[in-house]
Amino acid sequence: MSRKPMYRQIADALREEIRCATLKPGDALPTESTLQASFGVSRVTVRQALKLLTEEGIIESIQGSGSYVKEERVNYDIYQLTGFYEKLANRNIDSHSDVKVFEVIQAEPWLAEKLQIAAHDKVWHVKRVRFIKQKPVNLEETWMPLALFGDLTWEVMENSKYRYIEQMKKMIIDRSEQELSPVMPSEEAVAALALEPGKPVLEKVSRGFLKDGQVFEYSRNVFNSDDYKFTLVAKRRQ
Repeated sequence: MSRKPMYRQIADALREEIRCATLKPGDALPTESTLQASFGVSRVTVRQALKLLTEEGIIESIQGSGSYVKEERVNYDIYQLTGFYEKLANRNIDSHSDVKVFEVIQAEPWLAEKLQIAAHDKVWHVKRVRFIKQKPVNLEETWMPLALFGDLTWEVMENSKYRYIEQMKKMIIDRSEQELSPVMPSEEAVAALALEPGKPVLEKVSRGFLKDGQVFEYSRNVFNSDDYKFTLVAKRRQ
């Protein structure tokens, strides 16, 4: 009979399931009520065990969803221009996008300047939340000239925007100019990504250019810094 407190025994049991890959990164843990029944303990004891594993960085809780085995951070290589799905392709991880806004609007002067179009030209305005498995990790707001993408659809934005541009539109993407800053999350970001309101997030503002120099998008992305790591390679001038 173990002399460890029950919450530590529960944590040990879950830790072993994760070590043996019975529970894999991104998998949901059993619900609190299931763990209560399995170990014959109170909900307080179960929550102590989950709190311990959270503090150890082994699991994480998503408000309104439950507890999950923590995923390895997505590596965001700043020097490699790839889309969300491309970054995850070699990891065999389920991902999807939930489109929140899909509309055509008139470009205000500031936006027209960013997209290098005439003021009040029409543009697509899209907001979507990007998910790894069932976890929201990125809130994206993007604007794209309607003149370039008259056949853009909701379904395209549920999947890969870059695949649509390159494979369906036969356009050549050349580069992206990006600015990365730590910011406090907006109420919208807190709700969309289940963030702690007082914890800074990373915001990436970018403009995408086609090979002919035309701007094809202006975007703002908010990342949960717990889910991403940003890398770059700096070479000393010879």
